[in-house]
Amino acid sequence: MGKENIIMNKTALITGITGQDGSYLAEFLLEQGYEVHGLMRRHSTENLDRLKNILHTADNKKFYLHYADMTDSSNMHRLVAEICPSEVYNLAAQSHVGISFEVPEYTAEATGVGTLKLLEALRIWGGSFRFYQASTSELFGGLPETAPQSEKTPFYPKSPYGVAKLYSYWITVNYRESYGMYAVNGILFNHESPRRGENFVTRKITLALSNMAAGKQEKLSLGNMDAKRDWGFAGDYVKGMWKMLQQETPEDYVLATGETHTVREFVTEAFSNLGITVRFEGKGLEEKGYDAATGRLLVDVDPAFYRPAEVEYLWGDPSKARQKLGWEREVSFKELTAMMMDADMRQIAGTDCAAYRQKLNERVR
Repeated sequence: MGKENIIMNKTALITGITGQDGSYLAEFLLEQGYEVHGLMRRHSTENLDRLKNILHTADNKKFYLHYADMTDSSNMHRLVAEICPSEVYNLAAQSHVGISFEVPEYTAEATGVGTLKLLEALRIWGGSFRFYQASTSELFGGLPETAPQSEKTPFYPKSPYGVAKLYSYWITVNYRESYGMYAVNGILFNHESPRRGENFVTRKITLALSNMAAGKQEKLSLGNMDAKRDWGFAGDYVKGMWKMLQQETPEDYVLATGETHTVREFVTEAFSNLGITVRFEGKGLEEKGYDAATGRLLVDVDPAFYRPAEVEYLWGDPSKARQKLGWEREVSFKELTAMMMDADMRQIAGTDCAAYRQKLNERVR
């Protein structure tokens, strides 16, 4: 198949399609007219909840799922040759920073070496394609003196996940320079949504607050509430991924909001959606958050949630993406928090935040 035919067919291959980013990217590419092929690992219970918007529509004839694993190179070679993708988005990874300390070897294989196996399969196939590698702000290590972090900021990863992603970053650059591949890294800062995994701190917060509102949980326990993150909406970021592959020359880009917030600020904003003001007292392990109106304990700190090496301060500079890609975030921090709270409240408490606030005000009266 020639280069012109592949590009005209607009065939995308997405690894990690059942994840947050994979599901949003698949929806976006289908809207653009792509044929979309997604790779997913086999589980005894199918993990397809995030893809229900696609699977439950009549117009999903250009959407295909394939069983695969980033550690299985033979399967990767076969699928690449069968699918003949014009664009490849490598989103698959063991992507939880904290868990990477518990499974460092698997994280290295799936998140690091898996990228090499995919790039090598594409190189041997020899077709015409463009490759996107999902890099991460964890590469920077969150050193305060480096903020805001840009494409020129030195890397200093502080977790097995960050180190595995560092390998993926540099092997992508190496294949670009060695073989002339159109291969790019998207260094994405934290991006969240109602589809975020439940063991990520933002989703842990919105789930806990919704359970508390429903009377199913007493309080929220967290680790380092001073940690600062640059949080954006995942649906905005997948558009940036796509834009990176539409340029004349392959370059690496940072995607971020350009603002940073502490975990404590996220907690405060999430509670505000329920009409609750939190008063924090104490510092470090002794810090606690109380309902300013009732004095009820809402938040405390559990040392079990601290990581062996903390990433303190992530704040991205998206200037290059803004100037060269025309990309900017669309959803604000407040809008993101409200979106996530509403989704979890509907699922757990059977109501949205506005209705809950109204009931709360009626009880106060």
